[in-house]
Amino acid sequence: GAYVLQVKATDADDPTYGNSARVVYSILQGQPYFSIDPKTGVIRTALPNMDREVKEQYQVLIQAKDMGGQLGGLAGTTTVNITLTDVNDNPPRFPKSIFHLKVPESSQVGSAIGRIRAVDPDFGKNAEIEYNIVPGDGGNLFDITTDENTQEGVIKLKKALDFETKKAYTFKVEASNLHLDHRFHSVGPFKDTATVKINVLDMDEPPVFSKPMYTMEVYEDTPVGTIIGAVTAQDLDAGSSSVRYFIDWKNDVDSYFTIDATEGTIATNELLDRESTAQYNFSIIASKVSNPLLTSKVNVIINVLDVNEFPPEISVPYETSVCENAKPGQVIQTVTAADKDLSPAGQRFSFRLSAEASNKPNFTVHDYRNNTAGIETRRNGYSRRQQELYFLPVVIEDSSYPVQSSTNTMTIRVCRCDADGTILSCNVEAIFLPVGLSTGALIAILLCIVILLVIVVLYVALRRQKKKDTLMTSKEDIRDNVIHYDDEGGGEEDTQAFDIGALRNPKVIEDNKIRRDIKPDSLRFPRQRPPVEDNTDIRDFINQRLQENDVDPTAPPYDSLATYAYEGNGSVAESLSSIDSLTTEADQDYDYLSDWGPRFKILADMFGEEESYK
Repeated sequence: GAYVLQVKATDADDPTYGNSARVVYSILQGQPYFSIDPKTGVIRTALPNMDREVKEQYQVLIQAKDMGGQLGGLAGTTTVNITLTDVNDNPPRFPKSIFHLKVPESSQVGSAIGRIRAVDPDFGKNAEIEYNIVPGDGGNLFDITTDENTQEGVIKLKKALDFETKKAYTFKVEASNLHLDHRFHSVGPFKDTATVKINVLDMDEPPVFSKPMYTMEVYEDTPVGTIIGAVTAQDLDAGSSSVRYFIDWKNDVDSYFTIDATEGTIATNELLDRESTAQYNFSIIASKVSNPLLTSKVNVIINVLDVNEFPPEISVPYETSVCENAKPGQVIQTVTAADKDLSPAGQRFSFRLSAEASNKPNFTVHDYRNNTAGIETRRNGYSRRQQELYFLPVVIEDSSYPVQSSTNTMTIRVCRCDADGTILSCNVEAIFLPVGLSTGALIAILLCIVILLVIVVLYVALRRQKKKDTLMTSKEDIRDNVIHYDDEGGGEEDTQAFDIGALRNPKVIEDNKIRRDIKPDSLRFPRQRPPVEDNTDIRDFINQRLQENDVDPTAPPYDSLATYAYEGNGSVAESLSSIDSLTTEADQDYDYLSDWGPRFKILADMFGEEESYK
């Protein structure tokens, strides 16, 4: 009686004329599953609980026929395809009540170890099943999920199995519909339960270490060969096998430690230095003697403990200053300590004056007991003239074992300060650098000055050398027409390397190649001297000897005469040379010297007096 659909047929006859337009519906095919109302055409189900799992689709043939007319009843037909939609009216069912699985103990955590399946005759989402493990024996070791493609329950491992610990597990699995239809709650519970039994299979497993990680400690400088700890691994299989140990040689620290292959004891192989390396981290591998391929690895951490080797020292600076006008109890410097050892937590340093300095009334050390100390003055003022430097021995002691201490000498320089304590000058450099340049800056300035002086000296030397080379080049070049004189009035020494005749007549060079500044070797002309008469005038004698020497190629040159045609041209005083003068000295008039001004007054007076004497 459930409503399916309604069909309707139309008749073109006049509905007011008899029963020609009246239609009656009937089913020709589709019984006994469906029925139709002859007047309304409403189709309904004819059987209860039609099952889609038995038959899904139906074809129903419907006839519509009018009720009158001369031609009798006329009919038309149509086919209706009816598909049953699925509803969640069937619970899932396990095909068997117990499932048996065998799982190796070496199975990895998270891997699937088996599958079970419940059957649901519904379709689509109505057939989706959810699996759950009933709390009990295997709830902590196993888990189950649904394969969306096959609707199977996949059992997975949550924890590692151990045959030696437990060989079998039993638990229950429940399968239920994921989507329930409230119309079918009365049918019963839509779920089913099955039992799963898992048998653990024994496998040959690697050794197992007693700890997941080992931590050991050793003092630095421990003698080589000292045992610092041990690792332990066991074969838990039924047939227990011996275990061998060795260090993973892939690490760089393999040379610092060794391990006994049988006992697993770890010993030092080299001297350790905590200041160099404070911690070592490496791996140890254990393997079964019966099957060396089965190995396990564990991490080992070795912490190197510090031994108090080095005494503490004052941190920089080692030098400080004090003002001449300092007052007693004034802190001039705060010092701290540094220790080459890696100081443990809570390390304390103490400060005090050495025994020999405790009785001196200059300075003292105030220990603040927080690993710092202050250098305080004990006098009312200091004099730089009396003593410029003070040396203060400070003893520093640590709190480690064994106790280490050292004496550090601080240099205290007396400085001149203003009333506010600002340093004005401390040492010699302040004389030159009142603005406060440091020693390094003073050295840099002096170095720059020295470099500049060296550059100037080199420059002057190069200029002189260049000038000397130019003079030498000019003297050696016979073609040079310029004569360089080193000494004024040198006379014939100025023309040793030149033929002065070349200046008067260049053709002489072509006609006569004989140099007159050196004595020729090849030409030897006999010197013929005519007899001198007794009554010969002395002037003729001199002219005769002068002519002989002028034509003698073996004689060196004497004074030369150079004529300058334009000497003194353009000068107010004209030429002062007497070589071309046409008149004698007596004919000269020197009155014009008085007109030249005060610079020539003395010269004018000299020649004026001489004129008056004459």
